Amino acid sequence: MSHIDYSTKPEIYFGAARRDFIDMLPLNPTASLLEIGCGNGATAAYALKTRKCGAAVGVELCSGPASEAASVLGRVLVGDAETMVLDLPESHFDILIMSEVLEHLRNPESFLQRIVPFLKPGAIVISGSPNVCYWSVIWMQIRGRWDYAGSGIMDFTHLRWFTARTYAELFSRCGFAADFVGPARRISWRKRVLDILLANSMRHILYSQILYIGRFTRVREPDFVKESSPAA
Repeated sequence: MSHIDYSTKPEIYFGAARRDFIDMLPLNPTASLLEIGCGNGATAAYALKTRKCGAAVGVELCSGPASEAASVLGRVLVGDAETMVLDLPESHFDILIMSEVLEHLRNPESFLQRIVPFLKPGAIVISGSPNVCYWSVIWMQIRGRWDYAGSGIMDFTHLRWFTARTYAELFSRCGFAADFVGPARRISWRKRVLDILLANSMRHILYSQILYIGRFTRVREPDFVKESSPAA
């Protein structure tokens, strides 16, 4: 991940808090949270503020945002999470947060296997990544194109690509059990109508961001969990 230049990214790239992720967590002021790709710490800081955890540790590649995160979190490790020494306590964390991280890694599966020793059995994981099956990407390929951009699904910093199915399988192989795999945000009413007309057979092309909610079980689950709706 360290060979990619993130210096052209706007400040908001490192600072937008994923409140939607944290709002899904139960109230637990004794929980320990680990966030990979913590940016300036806004997401984990929100978790602390809302008492979804009592302690938070971040891992961040870029030193500038990491220094900001260090001012609001208990601890921040700075460097390439795939290769650096992860000086973290084993079987310690109750929560793992990864917002738009795995698509930036050279080997996401190897990285997840590096992380699991630091999680407690039953630890909650919430992770999100772009959906390469989104209709706009398919349409681009139909036109014979594969065009990178400065942001979005085709961000030039993305190294890996996932569908909801392959995302679920990735976590399954690393010892996680999925509670939800599907759209990160509510699908528009027009797309919901289309989804109904297509008998849910093409839902995977109707959303741009995959949301994974699961638990670390150490026991391999079936390769795919059918898409469902997250608990209200």
